[in-house]
Amino acid sequence: MKNSPRAHNATANQPVATRLRLRITAAAETAVRSGHPWVFSDSILDLNRAGQTGELAVIYDRKDRFLAVGLFDPGSPIRVRILHAGKPQTIDRAWWRARLEQALARRRDLFDAQTTGYRLIHGESDGWPGLVLDHYDTTLVLKLYTAAWLPRLDETLVLLKENVPCERVVLRLSRNIQSFAEERLQRRDGEIIFSEHAVPDQPSLGSFGAAGAGAPIVFLESGLRFEADVLRGQKTGFFLDQRENRREVETLARGRRVLNAFSFSGGFSVYAARGGAAAVTDLDISAHALAAAQRNFALNQNFPGVAACRHDTAQGDVFDWLAASAAKFDLVVLDPPSLAKRATEREGALRAYEWLNALGIARLAREGILVAGSCSAHVPAEDFFEVVRRAAMKSGRKFTELKTLRHPPDHPASFKEAEYLKVIYLKFSS
Repeated sequence: MKNSPRAHNATANQPVATRLRLRITAAAETAVRSGHPWVFSDSILDLNRAGQTGELAVIYDRKDRFLAVGLFDPGSPIRVRILHAGKPQTIDRAWWRARLEQALARRRDLFDAQTTGYRLIHGESDGWPGLVLDHYDTTLVLKLYTAAWLPRLDETLVLLKENVPCERVVLRLSRNIQSFAEERLQRRDGEIIFSEHAVPDQPSLGSFGAAGAGAPIVFLESGLRFEADVLRGQKTGFFLDQRENRREVETLARGRRVLNAFSFSGGFSVYAARGGAAAVTDLDISAHALAAAQRNFALNQNFPGVAACRHDTAQGDVFDWLAASAAKFDLVVLDPPSLAKRATEREGALRAYEWLNALGIARLAREGILVAGSCSAHVPAEDFFEVVRRAAMKSGRKFTELKTLRHPPDHPASFKEAEYLKVIYLKFSS
């Protein structure tokens, strides 16, 4: 991302002489100094001109000293996403390369050849605000959550291809920026596929390997094979952040009847089967997700545990199914989608979590284990853990808390709003 040495916030369509300068409230100054990566629109006191999407905005403090520099997004409530705070630095191609190397170095010793699916860049917590990069075998999936990256997309792709070995890159756009991107990029169903031969200055749809444009990617996780629908699947095609919890479930599953609710493509179930589960049931409202779960089971028939495990699927609303069912299970996994999309939904989400876990506990046999998860960033971990414990106490059954788990190492959380994942394990003795 090469910029003029005279003005490190210049962009391709902004003269270097007119640097975008901002001043922000005292509270926002304090937050930026403490490492928070966002400046909201209502925190901006003044700016010297109208900023353009994706240009670098330089923030000065009340004493007219450099405070930080970040990506400007005039269409977002998060008006500036901080790249660097402290002493001034030149944001050029070498700076971006060093920032990428830092993210890659954090993962260098985390995975061996038995795991080829993992996150390489985790947004703000890796210094790439509003951008994530996931690795699936020989495919990279780049997902953008702010339009500020669109003017820098070509340079970003070149940087990735120069430093991260891959055969192809798939671009995914969050819904909030797809309409904006329509004006700049060729699209298909909301995704843009860049093949290894894509022309950097003319983004275009490229070939997606011999298997065809719609074929899922097959990757390894802990030696197991899974599909990732990198074009249309949730997130970037798979829930990579639950890897450690899937491994934990494998250690608990031997001889147990397992219910995997909100199963998506059956990740927890395949691990449980390899761990010796007697039977697993995938429960999801999506027929497409359940079909993917069946394919993932088929991909792993080389493991004796998977081959021997009875695999059932059930389609329906999880709350309704749990309330109506009389079935008993020895291990119940409850991993719902976010129940609080915004802060105002927090209290309702907590009530829903308590009700959901009460339903799950009712389906547990004696000596059963509950694995309860939440991916709602607006629900703090301790609040979530407390409602699960409360549901357990209200059941009248004796239980022991085995452990709680949070973010895996390739999904670091460096500020409060980034802390979304939490899972609690309870074992019932009656």
